[in-house]
Amino acid sequence: MPFEILHQPFGELTEYFIQNPETEEFVSILPAYGAVVRQLVLRHPGSDQEPKRVSLIKGPQSQQALIADEGYSNALLFPFPSRIRHGIYSFEGETFTLPMNEAKQDHAIHGFVAGKPFELIGQQISDTEASLTLGYIHDGSYPGYPFPFDFRITYTLSVTGLSVTYEVKNTGHRPAPVSFGWHPYFTLNEEPIDQLTIELPGVRQIRLDDNLLPTGDELLIEKGEVTLRDRVLDAAFVVEDQTGEGATTVLRSARQNLALNIWQETGPQKFNYLVVFTAVARDKIAIEPLISNVNAFNNEQGLIKLAPNETTRGTIRVSVS
Repeated sequence: MPFEILHQPFGELTEYFIQNPETEEFVSILPAYGAVVRQLVLRHPGSDQEPKRVSLIKGPQSQQALIADEGYSNALLFPFPSRIRHGIYSFEGETFTLPMNEAKQDHAIHGFVAGKPFELIGQQISDTEASLTLGYIHDGSYPGYPFPFDFRITYTLSVTGLSVTYEVKNTGHRPAPVSFGWHPYFTLNEEPIDQLTIELPGVRQIRLDDNLLPTGDELLIEKGEVTLRDRVLDAAFVVEDQTGEGATTVLRSARQNLALNIWQETGPQKFNYLVVFTAVARDKIAIEPLISNVNAFNNEQGLIKLAPNETTRGTIRVSVS
């Protein structure tokens, strides 16, 4: 039975569903609101117990809640993830000032494509997978970022899980600073995160100051699987092995005999950074693969300097085991 792509209303928006009718796995996306993922359900492979499907992302339940959400739930972060100090950065000898959209810290945060309308570029369907490609074109008019680009995101649901591939082309006439991150909040069937464990790939933790900006120092971290019970995280990491083999973060539930694997492509201009954030309500956890470090438009750690007409891309994969 082939995969399907369907759509239905979500308030005044249209929600697209990529689904596998045989397993009832699906991912739902809102193109008109930042191409954000609202739901992700994958099957528990080999499980003879209920539930056989696993809810991994639970987004806002209404359009009003979606708009009111200030946590960038599942958002695409481009042309920069994380923070830029006071929204001010220099690039090739010129200083630019971005709007400060993080009121508590007076910084620019998470780019400006979150919540913006994306266009449907294309779709593909086969017996083993289906994908949607959505695009956003920037003409260079955003304050503080006069660098035009053509940004695309492709969501692919297959028999092995979900893959998220971004691609951006510099459509301007001069080099452009770019970086990308994905901000998914994960849950394992809404089990409290205090009952879960996390295992990071080989990483080094980046010390952040009181403004959540890098100090240039690194911290020692626990290796292997660690409990999330009473653990508060808002931490940035750099992946140690950047040879291109990729890095996997594993979120586990012993009660459900379940593991969520978040794989990020590593290597030159790939996802060599990671942020982990535990939600205050302790009901979900953000595991965010990033191309660059926090404040990369200033410290240039992981920053991509994209030449005119040049394209860069990278992939994140989510699976259950």
